Amino acid sequence: MSLVIPDEVLTASGFSEAELLHEIVLMLFKEKRITIGKASSLLGMHLIEFQQLISSRSICIHHEIEDLDADMVTLSQFKL
Repeated sequence: MSLVIPDEVLTASGFSEAELLHEIVLMLFKEKRITIGKASSLLGMHLIEFQQLISSRSICIHHEIEDLDADMVTLSQFKL
């Protein structure tokens, strides 16, 4: 699906097309509507770049208990 945003909305926002896309993706991530992986992919950014971007905006990474449990399983597979 494609979304057409009227020129008036773009002009009123004061953003370029690319900036508006960034803002939309950041809002979706902040509202827990998309994952960090999906957000970084939509913006064509490496995950580390996206993490730096959200850090610069003081947006927290959503890390739920289930995520922590999955991380612990993954880490337990590595020999130190």
